[in-house]
Amino acid sequence: MHTPENEALRRDADDPGHRHLFHIPPADGGRYPDTAYLAGNSLGLQPRATRDELLADLDAWQRLGVEGHLESERPWLPYHELLTAPAARLVGALPAETVVMNSLTVNLHLLMVSFYRPAGERTRIVIEDSAFPSDSYAVRSQARFHGLDPDTTVVRLKPRPGSDTLGTQDVLDFLAREGHTVALLMLGGVNYLTGELMDIPAITAAGRAAGAVVGWDLAHAAGNVPLALHDWDVDFAAWCSYKYLNSGPGALGGVFVHERHLGDPSIQRFEGWWSTEAATRFEMTPVSRPPATVEAWQISNPPIFAMGPVRTSLELFDSVGMPALRERSLRLTAWLEQLLDEVTPGRPLSVVTPRDPARRGCQLSVRIGVGSANELTKRLRHEHGVVADAREPDIVRFAPVPLYSTYHDCWRVAEALAATFEKEGS
Repeated sequence: MHTPENEALRRDADDPGHRHLFHIPPADGGRYPDTAYLAGNSLGLQPRATRDELLADLDAWQRLGVEGHLESERPWLPYHELLTAPAARLVGALPAETVVMNSLTVNLHLLMVSFYRPAGERTRIVIEDSAFPSDSYAVRSQARFHGLDPDTTVVRLKPRPGSDTLGTQDVLDFLAREGHTVALLMLGGVNYLTGELMDIPAITAAGRAAGAVVGWDLAHAAGNVPLALHDWDVDFAAWCSYKYLNSGPGALGGVFVHERHLGDPSIQRFEGWWSTEAATRFEMTPVSRPPATVEAWQISNPPIFAMGPVRTSLELFDSVGMPALRERSLRLTAWLEQLLDEVTPGRPLSVVTPRDPARRGCQLSVRIGVGSANELTKRLRHEHGVVADAREPDIVRFAPVPLYSTYHDCWRVAEALAATFEKEGS
């Protein structure tokens, strides 16, 4: 390593982040007590406030039983409303456009029930070729549900030859050629594999101009990059809360539906008890009266103990603010990139994430030329105390999360890679 360790420590002293608000796992190898945790793009770390906040909700159940629906400190009946405003601020939406519910793929299916309505020649669903597998499964099953052949209905956009990433211009060019056949354009805001941030407003505008509905999977974007879904005129979006939003494994996801669709009686939805107006819910009538908000897409009553950690996390994001987090993310990711630039030459390693900071979040994906990604992440963890994320066969993802990652964590990544791979000619 050319960069000395004390330079990383100096940077941490000048730009400390909010590591003190999180539990950092102990290292499972190496010479440092704590893990250098760069897998927050897979599962975020636990905020220190989560346990006490969750126990308080459990205590209410213990003390009040069913009366907790109305009498607990945070009453359960309207509990989901506590999450609405901070979730809306996080993704740049109006409160009426935002709700926390279900898990990501369930929400995508519920939204596609409403917004994937193939007709005539406009039947195709467009995703990226490197979409997360569950998105691929979801859109293929939606095509089959409508009696269509998924092999011809689902279009998988690939990067141009010689490129690792799907550029915005590639998407715009496709829409210019074939947009008249597209019913639904649904891409990942930040690609899970490469860490590329798509130009969401430009692609949304082009998709809608072509006559398509435009939805976004924001699993790797929410809590990672600033979003302005309302102003960007996105039709719908969904995200999870267990990655950058640090709400625990399998945590509830979020949904956005633009206000122009709210209250539209022509839009089909699946409905349940929580889809009807709250004021009339206990009249127990057989016909739903959905509100003119995104809450009309809710089906079941919310799981309170699953909502608690999401609420705690959203309050943390509200207190720190996405602008400040993005600024630190840019500094931290640039530092990791600088360190990797020292290590990768002469080694079977290459960064596939775009170098332009405006085209990425806080993830740098490294392609390895020998061995497997899983083997490498095991060595990094057990020999160096560095936790990263493998995507077989040859991609290892490092995410310096601005809330809790440090410059020293990034330095440890580079040091571990240098020690693991022998440099050519050495």
